[in-house]
Amino acid sequence: MLRRTVMVVARTTWVLLSVTVLVAAGVAWTTYQDVDTGVRRSQAVRADDVKSTSGVNVLVMGLTTRRDLDGGVPSDEVMEALHAGDVDRGGYNANTLILLHVPSNGSAATALSLPRDNHAPLLGIPGGPQHGKVKEAYGRAKDATEKHLAADRVRRDPAEVEWLGREAGRRAQVETVRSFLDVPVDHIAEVSMVGFYHLAQVLGGVEVCLNAATSDDEYSGARFPAGRQHLTAEQALAFVRQRHGLTNGDLDRTRRQQAFLSAVLHRMRDQGVSALGPVAEVAKQNVVLSEGADVLSLVQGVPGIHFQTLPLESDPSVDAQPAIRAAVASALSPPAPSGASAQPPTIPCVD
Repeated sequence: MLRRTVMVVARTTWVLLSVTVLVAAGVAWTTYQDVDTGVRRSQAVRADDVKSTSGVNVLVMGLTTRRDLDGGVPSDEVMEALHAGDVDRGGYNANTLILLHVPSNGSAATALSLPRDNHAPLLGIPGGPQHGKVKEAYGRAKDATEKHLAADRVRRDPAEVEWLGREAGRRAQVETVRSFLDVPVDHIAEVSMVGFYHLAQVLGGVEVCLNAATSDDEYSGARFPAGRQHLTAEQALAFVRQRHGLTNGDLDRTRRQQAFLSAVLHRMRDQGVSALGPVAEVAKQNVVLSEGADVLSLVQGVPGIHFQTLPLESDPSVDAQPAIRAAVASALSPPAPSGASAQPPTIPCVD
């Protein structure tokens, strides 16, 4: 059955954290300029695509790939820190898909998390539409495009092939999500697993709190005692990746990610932008934004972000699209005036 849509104070994933880090760093103008001029730009969102009329919609994508933007393999040290198996394990699935809506009326933004295992028509893939899990559009389009490139026997640098394949993947993911949710996509932001690790390094670790000791040596490499503790970049990645050994699996992992984001926001509130460190160089090497996306102007004046998880239906024989579209329409409806103020970020204890 479809899981009920649940509004939460902060429910997100490591990629939204990565974007949050960059957004927060953007308030320092010199850092922002460095990121804006140096970060890689994608043409996945086209000039003639239908645009949002009520604000700006940004599709945030988190990839499972361990490779860098040129297809290169991370160092042995980084691969060991990721504790994520072989470099090609997981392929190029967009395991994180979040539609971030920034309203034009100055109200709080809304981040809609689309569960990766919903089944959907996969659009934009060479050879015609396919059907599969919504996360698979990126990887399937990349693979098909690279096979076409190999068949035309034009000599290309491997980094160029990687970029062209990923551009096809980004475009397919945009078309798929746009059609599935029935909303425009104005911009994209992309971060990979290895990108998150490097951004976590920039932070120098964060404080989290666990209700009980936990371990997952085989998959995520997580091994933590109970109570409040400081996590290194390696531990932070394991913390937000762990789902094995947790009672509620993916749901508990989502709460972990929420706790990590809350910890970062808490630290920023106490220490200011200086707590973020030198993010510019890391962003240029690990983040992709769509052409024309202006991070600073997009978030200036936004009073906060509300997070919502959209329905999940993992049974391919059940059409989840009507319920998901209804949830999206409801979430993006103009909010009623409210005098409630946002609560300051804290460090919650989680499982």
